[in-house]
Amino acid sequence: MECVFGLVGDGFAVIAADTSAVNSILVHKSNEDKVMILDSHKLMGASGEAGDRVQFTEYIQKNVSLYQFRNGIPLTTAATANFTRGELATALRKNPYSVNILLAGYDKETGPALYFVDYIATLHKVDKAAFGYGAYFSLAMMDRHYRSNMSLDEAIKLVDECIEEIRTRLVVAPPNFVIKIVDKDGAREYAWRETIKDKSYVSADVSAASAEVLTS
Repeated sequence: MECVFGLVGDGFAVIAADTSAVNSILVHKSNEDKVMILDSHKLMGASGEAGDRVQFTEYIQKNVSLYQFRNGIPLTTAATANFTRGELATALRKNPYSVNILLAGYDKETGPALYFVDYIATLHKVDKAAFGYGAYFSLAMMDRHYRSNMSLDEAIKLVDECIEEIRTRLVVAPPNFVIKIVDKDGAREYAWRETIKDKSYVSADVSAASAEVLTS
């Protein structure tokens, strides 16, 4: 039940992703960071098979760093998106990666950008996008409330509304999410959204249920 989604606002881009590492019916961990910081001004959110996701995102990150080391200048966000698309297209004809990518970045000349790259190497520049089962709800929320000139506070509020909708609607909803942003000041982690269980509320429910059983 993975979910990765992102949007572009006024001078920034945001990517949010669940943090669950799942295989079939098993949850291996709930603090897996699926949004990688590629360099000082780029983020890559990924969903898909855990092995492919980790291997491919690390491969892109190292190649982006290698290009900057060799040439003395970083790749632009558009160039990184096209490189990522090219690597997926090459692998598609050999040993394909089961991974979907949201690439966000900020360039001084062009500002923030968000690119959609799926596992069959489809590339689009978009204002908002999502992958996974949670995409059904996050895309619906963004279609209704998204504006291209949103401030950071407004965008974070919309992200929180998307997370709340996913938690409410999905049968098996991921409990935790990580949010990262990129703007003129760089790429960085913004916050984690974790499910908080009210122990006193739960214990009260259990006590009430026990009392009901005893009285009946």
